Amino acid sequence: MSKARLIKRLKWYYPIEKFHAYVTFPALLLYLLFTNPVRNLVLLAYGLIVCIIILYQGQLYWKLKLERLTGKHINQDATIRFFKKSKRLNWLLILCMLPVLLIQLYIQKWNFESNNMFYWGIFVNVFAMLEHINYYYIQLMIDNKYDVSYLFKNKKFKKASLAKDLIENKI
Repeated sequence: MSKARLIKRLKWYYPIEKFHAYVTFPALLLYLLFTNPVRNLVLLAYGLIVCIIILYQGQLYWKLKLERLTGKHINQDATIRFFKKSKRLNWLLILCMLPVLLIQLYIQKWNFESNNMFYWGIFVNVFAMLEHINYYYIQLMIDNKYDVSYLFKNKKFKKASLAKDLIENKI
């Protein structure tokens, strides 16, 4: 993708990511907390919080990438350190999903049929894991014709942009 096309794409893509990190997921979490018993939301709330954390990292990455491409100065070393630490934090949060799942099941007395939020909790936690993979390993999001043509041509997903930048130690 050319630099000009990437800048054009990031000018609309970054605000959408930011909106989801700062508005969509927090609003959904607050809505659920105000409309459901907390005992039914432990797993779901945890998954949403993990999603918010990962989406924050993603929107920050796209903001910094856009700033670098448009010639603004960014602190490369601090940025790379932040994302490497964030990657480790994400793994810790993902590892904590199993104990949170067990806590949710214990609270529900191992009867997950009585709580339809349980299935949404599973879904949101899997979504959070996929978002982590999408940012830090392989690009799972296919949202333009170039991604589709790459997938068909190479029969595999692209390496995530952030993953490439972390290997090269520059944004």
